Amino acid sequence: MILQSIKQQFLRGRYFPLLWLAAVYLAVSSLLRVALFIKGLPQLDAPLATLAAVLPIGLFYDIATGFYLFFAYALYLLLLPERVFRSSAHRGFLMVASFAALFGLLYLGPVEYFFFDEFDARFNFVAVAYLLYPHEVFVNIWESYPVGRVLAAVTAATALLFWAFHKPLAASLTAPSRLRERLPAFGMFTLGLAAVVAGVTVETGRYSDNRIANELAQNGIYSFFYALFHNDLDYNHYYLTLSEQEAARRLRRLVAQPNAEFIPGADNPIARHIRANGAPRPLNVVVLVEESLGADFVGAYGDARGLTPNLDRLAKDSLVFTNFYATGTRTVRGLEAISSSFPPIPGESIVKRSHNDHIFTWGAVMRAQGYRTSFLYGGYGSFDGMNGFFGGNGFDVIDRASIGNPTFTNIWGVSDEDLFGHALTVFDAQHARGEKFFALVMSTSNHKPFTFPAGIPGVAPEGGGREAGVRYADYAIGRFIEALKRRPYFDDTLVVIVGDHGARVYGKEDIPMRSYELPMLVYAPRHIAPRRVDILASQIDIAPTVLGLLNISYDSVFFGRDAFAVDPKDAFALVSHNRDVALYRDGKLVELGIRKAHRVFDYDKRANHQTPAADDAERVKDAISIFQEGYNLFARGQYRLDPPTGPLARSAHADGRL
Repeated sequence: MILQSIKQQFLRGRYFPLLWLAAVYLAVSSLLRVALFIKGLPQLDAPLATLAAVLPIGLFYDIATGFYLFFAYALYLLLLPERVFRSSAHRGFLMVASFAALFGLLYLGPVEYFFFDEFDARFNFVAVAYLLYPHEVFVNIWESYPVGRVLAAVTAATALLFWAFHKPLAASLTAPSRLRERLPAFGMFTLGLAAVVAGVTVETGRYSDNRIANELAQNGIYSFFYALFHNDLDYNHYYLTLSEQEAARRLRRLVAQPNAEFIPGADNPIARHIRANGAPRPLNVVVLVEESLGADFVGAYGDARGLTPNLDRLAKDSLVFTNFYATGTRTVRGLEAISSSFPPIPGESIVKRSHNDHIFTWGAVMRAQGYRTSFLYGGYGSFDGMNGFFGGNGFDVIDRASIGNPTFTNIWGVSDEDLFGHALTVFDAQHARGEKFFALVMSTSNHKPFTFPAGIPGVAPEGGGREAGVRYADYAIGRFIEALKRRPYFDDTLVVIVGDHGARVYGKEDIPMRSYELPMLVYAPRHIAPRRVDILASQIDIAPTVLGLLNISYDSVFFGRDAFAVDPKDAFALVSHNRDVALYRDGKLVELGIRKAHRVFDYDKRANHQTPAADDAERVKDAISIFQEGYNLFARGQYRLDPPTGPLARSAHADGRL
């Protein structure tokens, strides 16, 4: 009798609209999974075996997600009084709402397909972060993808499907139903939801060492909401930990270098005094942080397409770091590492976290040396909290709102030429006032929709994809350097050119290391002899390395080190992707994952191949110490130098520079 009642309510009664939408949702999810499988074929090891695995695992995730997705609707259908439910006004409302829900479910398919095409992943932290800034993101999507055609196709499909089912749908809205007849079906639904809540996590369906296969098995809606609710992860709750004493001891060993002396009694266990090995070189410092510029686009790093003639020429007169890595996959990760030498702790970048003001930054060190510090950004600095972070840490913030009458703009900001031209105007004024300057300059042009000023050889103004973006970025850099050479302060200026992250994450591994390789050039031809630097480093090492080149003595709590003061066998890089973080050192990659997971891989860089390796307790503990201490020091407000930790810090605090 109960089963008959449940069947009646779902097939011809009040729950039919829910069943219909759920069936459409499952069909769309399965078809999308097949489409993504075809898209990901080149990165799958055993395609047929993968398809055989991801289809049932994926269906399981789709059903689990469906319980969350439709629970509120099921509760609404249960509780709504019969008189209201069968009224003509409510029937009209529910038909319109069903049409809208159907459209949304169908539209989600191409949206997720395009996201996967860009990021090789289901919806994740990136999707969550983008939705916090809908204006920039939605305009970018409109300009980068065939949104109009997709909307038209989805509208037509919605109308066709709705027409095909409108009669049984309308009939279900007039079928009589008593509360006691509806309760068994709702009870079954609730039991299903309870089982999902108790037994399903984002890791439940992780069955393969191939990242793409695991992404295919996932459900995009589930992944999105998991990222949304775990965006500010508590490291100590979700990841492997050590005792505070052991973590601090290991971290001190990892950040040590021959010219550093730890400061007794400091609140921060890695507070240390860095002693310069020569006379100071008080050069101006300009750091050009190039949007999405991976090493794989640059001729000096082996690319044969000829996309970067200006960078290739500059490389001949620069320090060229050939074994250099991004810490993450988003701009805020790059800015976090470059400005603060801080590790990419799981969850959100500290650029976007609360209580991120008055922390220890490269700018604090430079201000203690008498520099004027600036952050210049081609877009609006409210995006991703950049203005708040840099302004709260003593930088002069100059963003799109400060750049009057640009020659070209798109949704992300002014063109790189406009940004660099304005930066030179700022530097000219600072030099005229007798100020030494330190500037982080963040570009925007090398980003979808890849639109640029007209009249540039080899670059169409309406865009042309990533290669056109790299060509334009290189062109703008070349113009900037040529203009800089005509300035009276050129001989006393050091320029760093580095990507904020690679163009995209591609590869079957959880952390595909090739995607993280960046160009990093240090250009000061009157002061630093050109050569290739093969030591392993990442973006957290830029600040201490440049400070070393300038022969500046300072107190530090940086996680990075001067690449020229480190024994190559002790060098390491820190990287992150989605919820995973990793320590890369001496050919070994130690990954730490959510729910206290960890994995160790041998990484052959030449072959770009990762092989599961035997567990290595010491390396795992070293990785834990970095990310655990990074999280805890920031959370406790200890990523700073408080007096009395050393002569330089005391001096800086005395005049308000720290």
